[in-house]
Amino acid sequence: MIIDRRSVLGAAMAIPALPALARAPVPGALTGFVDPFIGTDGTGHCFPGPSRPFGMVQPGPDNAGSGWDFTSGYQYRAPKIMGFSQTRASGTGIPELGDILLQPVLDPRDDLASHYDKASEVARPGYYAVKLADNGASVELTCGLRVALHRYRFARAGRVWVLVDTEHRLRFLTKEPVDTASVRTTTTGAEGSITATNWTKRTIAFALEFDHPVAEVRPLPSSKAPRYLLGFDLGEHAVLQAKVAVSTTDVAGARANFAELPGWDFDAVARAADAEWEKLLDRVRIDADARTKRVFYTALYHLFLQPSIISDADGRYRGPTGQIAKARGRHYYSTLSLWDTFRAAHPLYTLLIPERVNDFVLTLLDHAKAAGTLPLWPIWGGETNTMIGDPALPVIADAWAKGFRGFDGQEALSAMRATSTTDHAQSDWSLFDRYGYYPTDKLSNEAVSRTLEAGIGDAATAKMAAMLGDAESAKRFGARANGYRALIDPETKLARGKDSNGAWRTPFDPLTATSPLNNPGDYTEANAWQYSWTPALHDVDGLVAAMGGRAAFTTMLDSFFSLPGKESKFLGQEALIGQYAHGNEPSHHIAWLYAWSDRPERGPELVREIATRFYKDTPDGIVGNDDCGQMSAWYIFATLGFYPVNPTSGDFVLGQPLVAHATVSLPNGKTLAIAPGKGGSVINDEPLTRTIAYRALMRGGVLRLSGAEGNHP
Repeated sequence: MIIDRRSVLGAAMAIPALPALARAPVPGALTGFVDPFIGTDGTGHCFPGPSRPFGMVQPGPDNAGSGWDFTSGYQYRAPKIMGFSQTRASGTGIPELGDILLQPVLDPRDDLASHYDKASEVARPGYYAVKLADNGASVELTCGLRVALHRYRFARAGRVWVLVDTEHRLRFLTKEPVDTASVRTTTTGAEGSITATNWTKRTIAFALEFDHPVAEVRPLPSSKAPRYLLGFDLGEHAVLQAKVAVSTTDVAGARANFAELPGWDFDAVARAADAEWEKLLDRVRIDADARTKRVFYTALYHLFLQPSIISDADGRYRGPTGQIAKARGRHYYSTLSLWDTFRAAHPLYTLLIPERVNDFVLTLLDHAKAAGTLPLWPIWGGETNTMIGDPALPVIADAWAKGFRGFDGQEALSAMRATSTTDHAQSDWSLFDRYGYYPTDKLSNEAVSRTLEAGIGDAATAKMAAMLGDAESAKRFGARANGYRALIDPETKLARGKDSNGAWRTPFDPLTATSPLNNPGDYTEANAWQYSWTPALHDVDGLVAAMGGRAAFTTMLDSFFSLPGKESKFLGQEALIGQYAHGNEPSHHIAWLYAWSDRPERGPELVREIATRFYKDTPDGIVGNDDCGQMSAWYIFATLGFYPVNPTSGDFVLGQPLVAHATVSLPNGKTLAIAPGKGGSVINDEPLTRTIAYRALMRGGVLRLSGAEGNHP
């Protein structure tokens, strides 16, 4: 339940005072600008708990175990905390993970959920703290990469208790997800392995250790996995610590992961987490006011939370068919929200963390080796088959186009061809190849969106084939990528449904948004106006022509940003400017398309308006699911002044930076300085026209961006 913040504080204030929390780690120069509470109130679906960059464990408070509002387990204004689980996803639209819930309490009772002192809640990179008003305990959390570390301070010494709930999950709807469990208590904690089927089918193995021996075990009622109250006898300091190591493989893997946190020095671990984040955030420096820095560095923090490493310290992981394998790269990753992140997050990774890109691609290829096709939306190693298109295709083509060679190109192309020809999930290629598009009378849902998204993947496969000298595949998939043109209605210039006989969808309402679970129709969390710009992600010149040329394209853009919209968070209609809906990904590139119009100056104006209106340094500061960093990636690109409209082109469309100066640290000691300019955009005094190549950015130097001025071809 979401209630007013004042009610939370009022409930907490009625409880006697609790022991003070230990002094939180002093943040670094940049981590001090990160506020993990941004995006935790409303539809951002972020969480405030600690993590390492791309961490396997992300312990944090759970206010509820199910419901769309609690996909990360947390909502800022929820009045109670039911406990602290160890795994989660950031900013997603469906709940999953939330494994191994712990909850400290002085005196057992039936319901161990507790009101909490909102004023005591602290969140920083690598650290979270809160006082549980009803439970007589203060909680602090930090973590390593695969091990969570909890510290509890109780209101008195003596016998205290900790709930260990291995049945708890962040559930989709209210289904009981646990299939089987093999869990046992030990003299210092518990360990076990659990299989569950929720958003995906997966296995979680864990090892739990306390720094005091277990004095008493009380089994609690449960269904498929055990729940315990573990009792501990504490000395006068009344402090208890717990470490939880997790694994996708087995208990032995979880136990071995303990080696990364060998001791019990909570403060040292928290300082190390802060230092790791400080080093990573330092890759981008901006000159801006404190508010802008808070929004920017929190966005950078959110960008680096996922995808999550799920391989053990020895490299083993459990993949999409349940097989245990060993990562070919340094790590194997999951929680890949690809339909969202292929657009901006992955292109941003190639710029800011290039050392991880080859492992990202190897992860995709290893998934394909096991499952037969590239992943759609995997989490904890399992495939969810969520969303449409095949968004792993542009991620791979983009990496190869930018010069990443830590994977085999022919293996990648083979996986891309298989994914582009084998029927799977929402890709029914036998139907598509018969008609050249998805007919509305052959598909009950998303026919237009699926056609347009197919073009993105086909263009990526064609490009990869061309780069590797496979002319036949390049021709085949390049031609199929143009299938979207059959659905551009010559009357409205919008993407419109068409049946198998070639008849247009009638009646046609381009302003009504549709979504598979809430309002089925031809579009995915969007309407015709919003989805019609999708072909620009691979063929912007073709879309300009299909809409009638540059003047008509300009008129269409102007209409798009001025036609009144209607808010609906379940249909992707949030953060509206006209029909533009920044709260969902299909709109993210559209303001940048003014670079192809007769009004190129309008694009930077809109980008600044979007960044100013829809990103704030408050808990409700992200409007729409952050989707594992995609919303945050958009803001980072906007701040720097360029954007990957075509995410496989290796080029970025130029705009204007939102700050006075930015510096990006590049490999080999190089830096890229970015600042506003006048009279045309230039890099190292060389003029630029509309776009800049990735390779030019990676050479470093000075990039001066003048917005649209002088950049129109």
